Amino acid sequence: MVRFISGSWWAGAAAACAWFISREIAQAEYRWIEYFGSGLRANMPWWGRFDPRVWNKVYPWLDWILPSLVTIGIAAFVQRRSKVATSS
Repeated sequence: MVRFISGSWWAGAAAACAWFISREIAQAEYRWIEYFGSGLRANMPWWGRFDPRVWNKVYPWLDWILPSLVTIGIAAFVQRRSKVATSS
């Protein structure tokens, strides 16, 4: 959708990557609230989502890094393919 509005595959990839990252940050907030905030969002400090204790497993990292890499790879492939098609 972003690609069709902006005309840029990179803008679409950036929007998708931002979504993957923000989704995982929200999950980190829930983990912090569950582990350290007694189940109450009001107990979470502003830095709770970045607390290394809730990022201590590999899964949260893979949940945003892998989709971001795939999205960037697709955007690069499509852009390169469209450049080759227009230069022919």
